[in-house]
Amino acid sequence: MAEKPGLFRLAVDIGGTFTDVVLEGPNGSATAKVLTTPAAPEEGVLNGVEDVLAETGADAGDVSVVLHGTTLATNAIIERKGAKVALITTEGFRDVLEIGYETRFNQYDVFIDKPEALVPRKRRLTVPERVDVSGKVLKPLDEAAVVDLLPELDEMEVDSVTVGFLHSYANPDHERRVRDILNEHRPGLSVSLSSEVCPEIREYERLTTATANAYVRPLMARYLENLESRLKALGAACPILLMTSGGGLTDLKTARMLPIRLVESGPAGGAILATRIAAELGLRKVISFDMGGTTAKICLIDDFQAQKAREFEVDRQARFRKGSGLPLRIPVIEMVEIGAGGGSIARVDAMQRITIGPDSAGSDPGPAAYGQGGERPTITDADIHLGRIDPQRFAAGKVPLAPDRAEAAINNDVAGPLGLSSHMAAFGIVEMVDETMANAARVHAVEQGRAASDYTVIAFGGSAPLHAGRFAEKLAVSRIIVPTDAGVGSAVGFLRAPVAYEVVRSRNLRLRHFDAEMVNEIFRDMHSEALEVVRAGAPGSGLIGSRLAYMRYLGQGHEIAVALPAEPLGDDAGQILQDAFDAAYSRLYARTLPNAEVEVLTWGLTLTTPDNAPELLVETAERHACDAVGVRQIFEPESGEVRDIPLFWRPDLSPGAAVSGPAVIAEEATSTFVPAAFSAHIADNGYIIIDRNEEASP
Repeated sequence: MAEKPGLFRLAVDIGGTFTDVVLEGPNGSATAKVLTTPAAPEEGVLNGVEDVLAETGADAGDVSVVLHGTTLATNAIIERKGAKVALITTEGFRDVLEIGYETRFNQYDVFIDKPEALVPRKRRLTVPERVDVSGKVLKPLDEAAVVDLLPELDEMEVDSVTVGFLHSYANPDHERRVRDILNEHRPGLSVSLSSEVCPEIREYERLTTATANAYVRPLMARYLENLESRLKALGAACPILLMTSGGGLTDLKTARMLPIRLVESGPAGGAILATRIAAELGLRKVISFDMGGTTAKICLIDDFQAQKAREFEVDRQARFRKGSGLPLRIPVIEMVEIGAGGGSIARVDAMQRITIGPDSAGSDPGPAAYGQGGERPTITDADIHLGRIDPQRFAAGKVPLAPDRAEAAINNDVAGPLGLSSHMAAFGIVEMVDETMANAARVHAVEQGRAASDYTVIAFGGSAPLHAGRFAEKLAVSRIIVPTDAGVGSAVGFLRAPVAYEVVRSRNLRLRHFDAEMVNEIFRDMHSEALEVVRAGAPGSGLIGSRLAYMRYLGQGHEIAVALPAEPLGDDAGQILQDAFDAAYSRLYARTLPNAEVEVLTWGLTLTTPDNAPELLVETAERHACDAVGVRQIFEPESGEVRDIPLFWRPDLSPGAAVSGPAVIAEEATSTFVPAAFSAHIADNGYIIIDRNEEASP
């Protein structure tokens, strides 16, 4: 179905196992799910793009924009496959990366493993210079000392350099001068400045974020350059926008300079999709459940807003243990990420327990059933052996499955060691992973002062619809939504994301000595920076701005976000900020501290294109029975037997079609398993709505 030129939008999400591609036009969309090609990720992208172009009959030149998200930066950090990085810092502060918070995430464990710094001590270099907290130069930069470091950099054969000086957020001149010197003498060297990557207080987080940016920058720059050139060669000479961790889209230039902002770009797309669905269905409490081939991501969405954060950790040495990972200070949608995807490997540990992940078979070799050399049982192998996946329809038939290989792997690694049947071992695998995911969601909700049972689950990703039923049962959730094109949900989310950019600046200021003109100048500078990025991605759109101050009582360790008026601040700004802080603090803690002095540590500004809210869905279709296209043999753990249940093909189901569990609803990119305690129907917009039966209510 060829469309008019320039009306197509292309979304690409590279995951650890699959690369998802969605081509959206005025008359509908086409999707593709292909195996990721780790050695050259752009190859998998091109394979998927060619598939959707062939399906629609469109040409690459018809594409008006490419929207892209990827886990490449995250995987490079976790797998330690980034660049060889050196750090140039202030004399006397060489070991900030090692000292960290001067705490232990588990103080009673003498065998604790701290997160390994991305820059070893031998590659941390220092030069004389010093700036104070207000930006005043206490010791000028010794430029000769910087030049003297060049032979050391050559000897270490570094690919990338981080420059991170003390208090450079207040005065970045010394860092910029070092970059000029490096560019003059070593023009091919990649240089990341902490004052650009993370211009905020707290030296440890600023340096870990800047070094992580330097660590992934050469890899991401090469990949983005290759992708851009390959798409142009295909005929897609259009803008490429990258999904950021905070839920906005940014341009290629910014993505190349600050690739650290892309580390959670795929999961962010999924959270945006869930937010849009929540608004469309009028659901004020939603759990976004995104389970792909490598990880599962869980996000709470309240009142149509995903929770946001300004810091998160990667590469945690202890699962779910805060402080055991590498802290990155960037805008991010807050979520729990678990090493539990379709490719996660199952095994029996020394205590004869079934354990899952966090390692994954990925796309190469993949699960045992893929027949590509994988010999370890995975969650996908267990789902296949339990009958929940139709081998003939998996990934639209593009990934042939060998169920006998899945059974052999389960027997060898799990069933045999535990003396179980292969079916009971497969059930044990999925039960363990479902419990792990449900427990993570339960704990995350409790930490936010919420009860998970009050929420609706929105399930998407290649594996989530298969596991959402049991996930919901464990959480006592009564409703599950499986949206259209759920198997490529994060890529669909990219198509719904606004072009947006967030800028922060740390400038410490007490309200009793408020300097409105200085703050207005900070916001003007941030607005110019954000405007350049957003205009590059959305040159003709109207923009919406929001401003924040991160404030605290003097002497407190952490601050809270306080919304500021959009107009420039005047002489009464100090009182306006005091009133806004009192209101925000009272909402959080039900009290204020009279006469306590208040300070602002950091200022934030976001520019975004308008995000038009979807129309509220009103269901009109009457429920009716529908015909199955076949049967699946499903293992029933209660009886220990295999039974036949109906198999439905989702594209055949019209609005109002009703399905009673247990049943499987298959589609090209995923399958939905409806448990016996639930019934499903197709909404007017094509979503699968799964409700707990009244007699099975928790």
